[in-house]
Amino acid sequence: MNELVIPLLISIILTLVVAGIVFFFIYKAMEKSKENKGQSIVKNATDKADRIISEAKKDAENEKKERILSAKEEIQAEKAELNKEIKERRAEVQKQEKRLEQKEETLDRKIESLEQKEQKYQEKLADLDKQKEELNKFVDKQNAELVRISGLSIDEAKEYLLKNVRETLSHELAIEIKNAESKAKEEADKKAKNLITFAIQKCAADHTQETTVSVVPLPSDDMKGRIIGREGRNIKALETLTGIDLIIDDTPEAVILSGFDPIRREVARIALEKLVVDGRIHPARIEEMVEKAKDELEQIIKDEGERASMETGVIGLHPDIIKLIGKLKYRTSYGQNVLNHSIEVSQLCGIIAEELGLDVNLAKRAGLLHDIGKSIDHEIEGTHVEIGVDILKRYKENEQVINAVHAHHGDVEPTSLEAVIVMAADAISASRPGARRETLETYIKRLEKLEEIADSFNGVEKSYAIQAGREVRIMVKPESISDDQMTVMARDIAKRIEDEMEYPGQIKVTCVRENRAVEYAK
Repeated sequence: MNELVIPLLISIILTLVVAGIVFFFIYKAMEKSKENKGQSIVKNATDKADRIISEAKKDAENEKKERILSAKEEIQAEKAELNKEIKERRAEVQKQEKRLEQKEETLDRKIESLEQKEQKYQEKLADLDKQKEELNKFVDKQNAELVRISGLSIDEAKEYLLKNVRETLSHELAIEIKNAESKAKEEADKKAKNLITFAIQKCAADHTQETTVSVVPLPSDDMKGRIIGREGRNIKALETLTGIDLIIDDTPEAVILSGFDPIRREVARIALEKLVVDGRIHPARIEEMVEKAKDELEQIIKDEGERASMETGVIGLHPDIIKLIGKLKYRTSYGQNVLNHSIEVSQLCGIIAEELGLDVNLAKRAGLLHDIGKSIDHEIEGTHVEIGVDILKRYKENEQVINAVHAHHGDVEPTSLEAVIVMAADAISASRPGARRETLETYIKRLEKLEEIADSFNGVEKSYAIQAGREVRIMVKPESISDDQMTVMARDIAKRIEDEMEYPGQIKVTCVRENRAVEYAK
């Protein structure tokens, strides 16, 4: 049994060995076949790539040649164009050179002609110098002969001639001044009167006079005791809270409020009227009514400012400026209400500007704002003009309006015709009858100043301020002042009055010269 198994095993092993050897050679053959096939593919790909590269090189070479050829053609075309342009410019330059040569030849001819003329002028100057020298010799000879004949030296003769010339010129100057003034006055007076009359005629304004007191009517005299209160506590509270003096005297059914500040006086008046109507008068109620009166007055001030703006047609004003305009209702100048005055000046400015063809809106705006500084001039130091200018600058108002406000009293020179109109309208509004009242002391000082200026001139015998200071009449010494000199004197006096005095309207200067011959028959 074992003998059979062993040969069988050997045969199986041999079979397996032979099978392994066969499979090995088959595997090797397959590997070699795969390797040969891969090499064939790589070779084919390499060949194809070489062909593609070769074709690409050929295409690139062809494209390069085409682009080089195209560039050469463009260069040739541009070169031809440039050559053409160069030829044209050369031709133009040649033309210009030719024109310059012609001009140069013309200039040479002119220079030559001028040199010839200059030579002739030099010769003429030499002749003139020679003639001048001969003339001077002749003049010296004539002067010596005149000195011998007249018996006067040259200086004395000059002085005599100058004196005659001065007298002649003074006479002619006076005549010219008189004629010019007469003609100018005729035309200017006619136009100014027409314009001012037209402006005043169209502006209807109230003639108002205000004082520093207000009167509050009472329903009965019994109310006076309630206003005074126990031991005067009510009247003391009202005076303390408002800063206004209450005058309770024998005036029937009335209480007088006295105070310099019109706004405080108005607060006191409103509060007292409310207390009288209410009937309950005690310190706490007085304090409440004073506060209500202040609030009511603030609204009244705002309403008055808006009314002035609407009435004059001036729009676009800052709310603070409108309030300041409203405050002018409680401010007076020489008894004239400043708010009414400002409205009147604004309307006059608009009328005059329209007649002259100027900016009506600008003139009205400047006229309404010209006295804005008076609303707080009792609170801030400085003139109302300076305060007004500062206010308008703070609220970035128009420069022309600021200049008109600054110039309306002559503090600076006006830079526009509208500013001059504001000056004229302010003078018209202030000087019209009934507009303002003047204190007796100021009035007398103005009359004395007028006579003092007139008396300071040489040759004045006596001067008189008449017509409430609207005219100064001057008597001159006839032996010292001639008619011609009198005309010049009147002009000089008027000029000095303008420079040294401030006054509304205008002042007429009249010089009177009179010769009298008196003889007695015996």
